[in-house]
Amino acid sequence: MPHVMREKAKLLNRLRRLRGQLEAIERAVDAGDDCANILQQATSCRGALDGFIIEVIEDHIREHMVDPHSARDDPRALAADELVDIMRSYLKR
Repeated sequence: MPHVMREKAKLLNRLRRLRGQLEAIERAVDAGDDCANILQQATSCRGALDGFIIEVIEDHIREHMVDPHSARDDPRALAADELVDIMRSYLKR
């Protein structure tokens, strides 16, 4: 997947932040932190994972489902934009 390689640094940074968030949750549980704090950290972590998923899906759609060099008003490019918007709204609830 060459497009993943182009986005490798960005994706790895997202994953490293996600790992840090998971480690913070682990420390909070180990320390016996308040449930509300743990849940807040967990939902933040879920948002970060959803963001990662959106990036990979969007790259996949734009690289494998439409010609990345097509005009922005091309019907397939417009449909891809619409699909990406739907995925973003679904995962960012």
